Amino acid sequence: MKLVLQPSGTSRLRLIPQIFAVFCKIGPSTFGGGYAMIATIEKEIVDRKGWMDKSEMGDMISVAGSAPGGVAVNAAAFIGYRLGGVIGALAAVTGITLPTLVVVLLLSLTYALFKDNPKVEAALKGVHAAVVALILVAAWKMARSSLFDVATYTLAAAALAILLFTNLHSIWLILGGPAIGAAVVAIRRLKRPDVRTEPGTQELDSSAMMPEYYI
Repeated sequence: MKLVLQPSGTSRLRLIPQIFAVFCKIGPSTFGGGYAMIATIEKEIVDRKGWMDKSEMGDMISVAGSAPGGVAVNAAAFIGYRLGGVIGALAAVTGITLPTLVVVLLLSLTYALFKDNPKVEAALKGVHAAVVALILVAAWKMARSSLFDVATYTLAAAALAILLFTNLHSIWLILGGPAIGAAVVAIRRLKRPDVRTEPGTQELDSSAMMPEYYI
């Protein structure tokens, strides 16, 4: 696993404009929002900038997905805080939301003029299909960094089945997942102390980064 040093106070301040610029670029360039942005954020923060490693990014995304609110904005806040403290979090959240807000306002003003245009409707259907692909890519990458033994695969399969076939609110899965995981680890540690709680340290193949990042 690559060692990522914690930024000092001075370097944190220098990172603020870069944090804003990175998330300002990510926001309007990724369709679908939320989990569709995760692959793009990882590509920029881990691969291009080297500010975090894949393991830490996976932890950040897990926390962001469990917290209330949009996962992309939550991830921006956590990553910005990790890199630049409170000011970094504000810069990241502002960067990822401000351009999108401007685009949405412009689209709202012009939508009435083009909503019945067949070409516009066809373009939107194409965007919908692309968003599904982006979300699947993000899910695949999260699975590669989170599922590594029988317990994690079983827990993921059970959660998916509950979401698909029952009306149980997802908050119970968010609360129950950590509780079950902690219980499994505690039971295993009764048998042996060196329980593995993360995947192996081998680097993921860079070819797995699909061309969803098109800036």
